[in-house]
Amino acid sequence: MIIAKVLLTKTIDKLGHVGEVVNVAEGYARNYLFPRGFAMEPTDHSVSRFAKEKAIHDAELLKREEKARALRDKLVDQTLVFVRKAHGDQRLYGSVRAEEIAAQAASLCGEAIESSRIHMSAAIDTLGPHTVTIALYKDISVEVRVRVDEEAPQKEE
Repeated sequence: MIIAKVLLTKTIDKLGHVGEVVNVAEGYARNYLFPRGFAMEPTDHSVSRFAKEKAIHDAELLKREEKARALRDKLVDQTLVFVRKAHGDQRLYGSVRAEEIAAQAASLCGEAIESSRIHMSAAIDTLGPHTVTIALYKDISVEVRVRVDEEAPQKEE
């Protein structure tokens, strides 16, 4: 396999960020990266041209990481409480979904959190305490306590 050095003009997952010079297979560069404008030959001129974009991109990544750390600090000691109807054996009529957890966490911290970032070991379908993990950014995550309380039965008039 012939290796080629390319300068990335766009960030590509699992390969690199804009402005980086990376080694790839020559066929991958020739048939995929170059035609789509994702990479170019790393000349002195092109490297210096993308140095500014790389600095902007690095600053954006740092900003995202700081934001994720701030979110983690807001959520670390929080307990999200849900009230649900339950059977006599503590099982819920409907489970607590990741979307609901994301919405309540977002309202608590003031930032949008996608439901795809909520990781549950099992569906929350019983009353009581549970723990979920929210992946905020790369290796920054937080474990949040979730408590499901039983809805008080309505009194008949």
